Amino acid sequence: MTSPCSDRVLLNDWHIVADCSMLSAGAPFATRLLGVDLSITCMGRYNKEIVRSDTGEQVNSAERYGFVWACLGKPWQDIIYIPESNEADRHLVTGGSVAVKVSGLRAVENFLDMGHFPFVHTGLLGDEPHTEVVPYKVEITDKDEVLATECKFYQPLASPIAKEGFVVDYIFKVIRPYTVALYKSNPVQKDRLDVITLFVQPVDEENCVAHPFLCYLRDGIDAATIRSFMQLIFAQDKPILENQVPRRLPLDPRAETPIRADAVSVSYRRWLRERAITYGAIPAQA
Repeated sequence: MTSPCSDRVLLNDWHIVADCSMLSAGAPFATRLLGVDLSITCMGRYNKEIVRSDTGEQVNSAERYGFVWACLGKPWQDIIYIPESNEADRHLVTGGSVAVKVSGLRAVENFLDMGHFPFVHTGLLGDEPHTEVVPYKVEITDKDEVLATECKFYQPLASPIAKEGFVVDYIFKVIRPYTVALYKSNPVQKDRLDVITLFVQPVDEENCVAHPFLCYLRDGIDAATIRSFMQLIFAQDKPILENQVPRRLPLDPRAETPIRADAVSVSYRRWLRERAITYGAIPAQA
């Protein structure tokens, strides 16, 4: 049994609660956010009403990027802006909502981990003997985001349209506690980057729904192929995530021994501690 969320940063932020393609006018859609049961009802073609099942109270809602968003409190800031979503030569694809039996913070941290590529995504995002994660830079930006740059990793099939393996340039950005973006080299236009944003819906402290949003350059690829590739990758990640022990993310620096390749994970955990994020985490001991 998990406790109600008391983190004001999370309660007053926007979270995805449904992919619009999953909704129908005929029946309410049931979901859960931060331990609160919600019911989503389509009110005409464009409007969605979200109410709390416990109180019947209507909560703040919006639509963007093909998703329905909810805020249980009063929004302190707008929904995340993704500049690449306005570029006309990109596919904008929802990657399929995947329920995962683990803390959403664990899901974000897994997304940051290049070290697992050769072992979990063999033949796609990595293979042996190319297992080394070379040093990269991590900083906290003036927008209060965790930013990892100069990340490079050899991938045999970085994208469905890749003709050969190559060293892929990566940038990782943790935008909000449950939101992380990945920018990676496009196999055709190697001076530009494909963008994958992972919006993680914290169902409760030990369960989440991962909502990928993909902004891929259109050159040589269709939307269905992009979606299928993302679902394949996440299907490989899901059992690994669900076998994490404990399910919540430990924030004590002594809880799990990091290695050099974990620099961005270490920064992410410190960033969570400094912002007093506890939901889905095991807080550090005083």
